Amino acid sequence: MPIFYTEQTKEFHLQTKGSSYIFTVLDNQQLGHLYYGKKIEHRDSFTHLLRFQRRATSSCVFEGNLEFSLDLIKQEFPSYGTTDYREPAFQILQENGSRITNFEYKNHVISSGKKPLKGLPATYVESEEEAATLEVFLYDSLIDVELVLTYTVFAETNVITRHARFINHHSSPVQLMRALSMSVDLPDADFQMLQLSGSWSRERYVKERALVPGIHQISSTRGASSSQQNPFIALKRPQTTEFHGEVYGFSLVYSGNFLAQVEVDQYDVSRVQMGIHPFDFQWLLEAGESFQTPEVVMVYTDQGLNHLSQLYHSLYRSRLVRGNWRDRPRPILLNSWEATYFDFTEDSLVEFAKEGKKLGVELFVLDDGWFGTRNDDTTSLGDWFVNSEKLPNGIEGLAEKIEALGLAFGLWFEPEMVNKESELFKKHPDWIIHVEGRSQSHGRNQYVLDFSRAEVVDAIYEMMAELLRKAPISYIKWDMNRHLTEIGSPAWPKERQQEIAHRYILGVYDLYERLVSEFPDVLFESCASGGCRFDPGMLYYAPQTWTSDDTDAIERLKIQYGTSMVYPLSSIGAHVSAVPNHQVRRVTSLETRGNVAFFGAFGYELDVTQLTDEEKENMKKQIAFYKEHRELIMFGTFYRLRSPFVGDGNVTSWIVVSEDQSEALVGYYQTLAKVNAGFRQLKLTGLQECGLYQIDGMIGTYGGDELMHSGLQLPNEFSGASALREDEQSGDFQSYVFKLKRIESDRH
Repeated sequence: MPIFYTEQTKEFHLQTKGSSYIFTVLDNQQLGHLYYGKKIEHRDSFTHLLRFQRRATSSCVFEGNLEFSLDLIKQEFPSYGTTDYREPAFQILQENGSRITNFEYKNHVISSGKKPLKGLPATYVESEEEAATLEVFLYDSLIDVELVLTYTVFAETNVITRHARFINHHSSPVQLMRALSMSVDLPDADFQMLQLSGSWSRERYVKERALVPGIHQISSTRGASSSQQNPFIALKRPQTTEFHGEVYGFSLVYSGNFLAQVEVDQYDVSRVQMGIHPFDFQWLLEAGESFQTPEVVMVYTDQGLNHLSQLYHSLYRSRLVRGNWRDRPRPILLNSWEATYFDFTEDSLVEFAKEGKKLGVELFVLDDGWFGTRNDDTTSLGDWFVNSEKLPNGIEGLAEKIEALGLAFGLWFEPEMVNKESELFKKHPDWIIHVEGRSQSHGRNQYVLDFSRAEVVDAIYEMMAELLRKAPISYIKWDMNRHLTEIGSPAWPKERQQEIAHRYILGVYDLYERLVSEFPDVLFESCASGGCRFDPGMLYYAPQTWTSDDTDAIERLKIQYGTSMVYPLSSIGAHVSAVPNHQVRRVTSLETRGNVAFFGAFGYELDVTQLTDEEKENMKKQIAFYKEHRELIMFGTFYRLRSPFVGDGNVTSWIVVSEDQSEALVGYYQTLAKVNAGFRQLKLTGLQECGLYQIDGMIGTYGGDELMHSGLQLPNEFSGASALREDEQSGDFQSYVFKLKRIESDRH
């Protein structure tokens, strides 16, 4: 059991393969934090890690004791108002107006396995031996409220998950004003904080900043996790690289408003906190009710950022993603959106699909425009019945024709939204998120349905389920194209209006859960204007996410590089689209577009009927290549080699290596050409040192140690000495994908 408890000193030691997490019960019966970092051997007591000292300006807990101040003590789940002046993990408003609490240790339970969270996504286990769970029960006797802190240790990795639950045993209600999922006090501030920030079409750019005294914070108050900030932060030492050095990761399994912050105090203690954003949040906890916070996944490693990412990839790919598609290769899809937008007929779609089938595509997806009277973005969201003028034989008839071609059929929905010009809105104008008497903001001519109301979720579920029951639909693209404004609901009393944003997300999760349960063979892909809700919460229901509406190959280098910090390649929807690119108007070769999109859930988003014969042949080759290697891409170990965020960002490179190191794919991308440059080489990683490898398209064999320490010798760039030769590269936006295969495993 990787959880130790020492009765004499009331210490808890959570131990993974490479990390230790230690805390204790303090003299005031609250919890104090002792250590989180590289694994240390268990011993009878770590009491010496708890430090006390009298300070001239400190307020102290016990009369006559001038040393015991929570202003100085590292804590496990801190409250505010009893000598700790830093921001707390929680705050409870009581009937008398007080916000002061005193949660004391009551008892604890250590068990094998991991329990699911009711109504919330979370990591899971398939056998009790995979993990151990500690539940610590704290109690405030004055207000009769219980606080349960839950820790799960995945013993064979460096993963610890945390969440909290508040239970009101009193006959009177209390109001949760702040209810974060985790807090940990690290003993120093010698860190750089890494975050994934951006906006629509430039999601999850890697940003770093050094910690200084004060609060460093990222957050979303948009009703979704957002493209502006992803619910993930890492704290890395200044010397830490992709391959070496200490780094802590914190990832929130939640899709709504969130807060992730690090507060550096006057003694350079770094308090890391994460959970539901307390801004515009309150939760009325009636007698006998409980409130469950989302899960935070914490990872520690001393082997650099790549190892941190690989730990997240492995866990999320196999113990967050669920269902029939978790371990299956994903089909290569052809999406209609950028090819047709709203302008299509049944006949044109069938012809489009026929051409895709000839080229090797496996799944045809009909995007927006198939329902209600939808011919533009002003109408029909919420009317999830077929537009019979476009599709006279219904979705069933179209889907059957697509299947008759030997293709699977997929369909686009935007179930959380409604247009005012729709039958649904005319029948139920009060079914949108709004505040009575206030104007209603729209985005893309649409409004957000009030998923805090069960009857709204029920209505959308019935419409979607009816279609899925009738038609052979194999894939659903679930879109969400605007954030929440005027957050309120007439269905809830005034004292619960600050619950609506969280209740909305719970409604989204409920709809997802009902659909994936009834239709387990359907592959769901989440989408929110592309990557505006790419988070672990979504992966629990949909094993892949449309990474960004920006399909330009060069822009995608940064987007996919940053996304890989936390999320596995199997979750990264990546398509080849037409040129000039629809977002940035850039022209890149079909080869480069494919070479970028290979490293994800692969597909196409262009009019295949307009391709030249040469382009069709190249597309066939791309599809054949991906089919041959998609299991390696899905289940291999991914390493980032060169970052587009470092230096001039002109080169990006990565590699995915099979578990047994017998094969690998290397992606190398150069944005702008250079003339008369020096010779280039790329140091690889993850290969077998004593292995001997062949590289497709290159003469000879290469040792694994040679490729990793000396490097892969890259093709020459144009030297200017004569006419361009076949073995020289010229032009912007060039790329290579190198295929390595081991032909000998032990040369010694």
